[in-house]
Amino acid sequence: MQHNVKRSPARPISPHLTIYRKQISSVLSITHRMTGLALHFGTAIIVLWLWSSAYAPAYYTTLYSQLSSIPGQICLFGWVLSFYFHLGNGIRHLFWDMGIGFSLPVMKRSGLAVVGFTLVMTALTWFIALTTTGAAS
Repeated sequence: MQHNVKRSPARPISPHLTIYRKQISSVLSITHRMTGLALHFGTAIIVLWLWSSAYAPAYYTTLYSQLSSIPGQICLFGWVLSFYFHLGNGIRHLFWDMGIGFSLPVMKRSGLAVVGFTLVMTALTWFIALTTTGAAS
């Protein structure tokens, strides 16, 4: 049995993400989910690295050399960036859970504060790491 439903070709069936103007709250929400996923996999690698340092020295050496390589350093940088973003945005969500910060100007400022916190703390972490251990070798 066919249903004869006439649809106007000028109107979309359902709105799509591409027609919406991106707002800081939606971008940070999506980024929060992506950084959570990155933290999941990055933390598993770091736990494996720590475990191997105690129980499998040969495997530790392999993981250390991989994490010391340029792609490994890029992954570690991304993990640190994800960590600070997820932390800052998680604190922002805790305030929202208390009913604080829902006005649009405050949401925008707190979102920009999260981005600023992320960039400053990531840069500070890498600066301290590189100056106390020497160059990434």
